[in-house]
Amino acid sequence: MVTDPIADYLTRVRNAMMAGHKVVEIPASRIKKEITKILFDQGYILNYKFEDGTVQGVIKIALKYDKITNLPAIKSIQRASKPGLRKYAGSKELPRVLNGLGIAIISTSKGVMTDKKARQENVGGEVICYVY
Repeated sequence: MVTDPIADYLTRVRNAMMAGHKVVEIPASRIKKEITKILFDQGYILNYKFEDGTVQGVIKIALKYDKITNLPAIKSIQRASKPGLRKYAGSKELPRVLNGLGIAIISTSKGVMTDKKARQENVGGEVICYVY
């Protein structure tokens, strides 16, 4: 049993990118699916697929690399709010990642979204992770 499934998700993606893998498989959950959709919409991953063959289901993520230098699209993916120390931010104090070049993924009352969208909707919430 994993005590922090979101940290496990981020670690699997980070390790697969560092190892140069094309695809990574992760056990599915609703919040992991939402994070995957955001990473795809923001252009950090190439593609994804949700498979419901098992009881829990699996998320298959095709990782994105630069065609010339073969460097991964995600330079850093870090967990912000941990089970031992949750990080919450109001709509006015949402974090900016690399002065707007990266994204912070926020879990709000209106669903999981990026920091930019949360500012537009004027909602705060739990800061899940930072990606750039």
